[in-house]
Amino acid sequence: MGPLTGTRIIEIAGIGPGPFAAMMLADMGAEVLRIDRADRVAKLGTPDPDNPPADLLNRGRRSVALNLKSPDGVALLLDLVEQADALVEGFRPGVAERLGFGPDVCLERNSRLVFGRMTGWGQDGPYADMAGHDINYIALAGVLDHLGRADGPPTPPINLVGDFGGGGMLMAFGIVCGLLEASRSGEGQVVDAAMVDGSALLMTMMHSFVAMGMWELERGTNMLDTGAHFYDTYETSDGRYVSIGSIEPQFYAELLRLCGLEGEELPHQHDRAAWGALKQRLADVFRSKTRDEWCEIMEGTDVCFAPVLSMAEAPMHPHNRERGTFVEVAGITQPAPAPRFSRTPGAVVSPPPHAGQHTDEALTEWGVAAERISGLRAAGTVA
Repeated sequence: MGPLTGTRIIEIAGIGPGPFAAMMLADMGAEVLRIDRADRVAKLGTPDPDNPPADLLNRGRRSVALNLKSPDGVALLLDLVEQADALVEGFRPGVAERLGFGPDVCLERNSRLVFGRMTGWGQDGPYADMAGHDINYIALAGVLDHLGRADGPPTPPINLVGDFGGGGMLMAFGIVCGLLEASRSGEGQVVDAAMVDGSALLMTMMHSFVAMGMWELERGTNMLDTGAHFYDTYETSDGRYVSIGSIEPQFYAELLRLCGLEGEELPHQHDRAAWGALKQRLADVFRSKTRDEWCEIMEGTDVCFAPVLSMAEAPMHPHNRERGTFVEVAGITQPAPAPRFSRTPGAVVSPPPHAGQHTDEALTEWGVAAERISGLRAAGTVA
């Protein structure tokens, strides 16, 4: 039913942003065939299909276990490439070429193929061959230095910005853009999705603010980085937190009214010199009630308010429950596919597969003869 139904994508198994991109594509209806390493099957043993893994990034697709260090394994992969619309891999630059399925080889076999390459630093540049992780990519991109409070060090926001926002999500966007262009031109191309590039892109608005003189480079001193008293989180009397984002003057006036501060003589909202004192005043107010009590006061208003919920709490909130923001699949509560489509909605079609769980089934559907599959298994090329 999803908008990508009928699209065939090969995913070379990796970690983090590559699987996230493949999950997004599978959620939207693409048939994503995950190529796991054949030696993983030997290590993990015979899979129990009634007890799927909990790695939610791998949901919605089938797994074929293949030895890509074997010439026969690469030959089989290239046969599959002929039938695919796109391929996603997350090796360091040059690894796919050394294994024998780089973009030149694949595009020669299928000129319409969109070949997605997911890396941290990109396919070229002085850092291209270095190892790295999310924290390093967002550091080089000029993101990490601006995350955190004024009196503390740069604070990485888990690995959301580099791996998933600037990485996997930009890769999924790149794949869909490539597929759309290929449908018009009949020609495929390479998508070089680098987490450092995507993370930098996410900072575009902040670069605008700096150019307009609206943003200080010192972290924790600006309107959106916890510098302002009207855009921050506050602890409540029960040790929980609420979030406030009362930027616009009418919303700020509502905040003061519901906090009981409407009659006080307070400095102007945008008097930066007073932000510290105003933040302390609001902190004292919010500590006077529990989080639930503040929800009763502020939910349904234009304060720009929400309780700060944990991963365990978020699926139970009435708003998320009504919208179906979370779903349960195979006993695990998890985020639902997004965004929403009115006519061709996405869906989690299956839980994560075990490595090699669908080798025979999927290869047969992709046109590989049973005799060839048996021979490849006997040789240890598939598992």
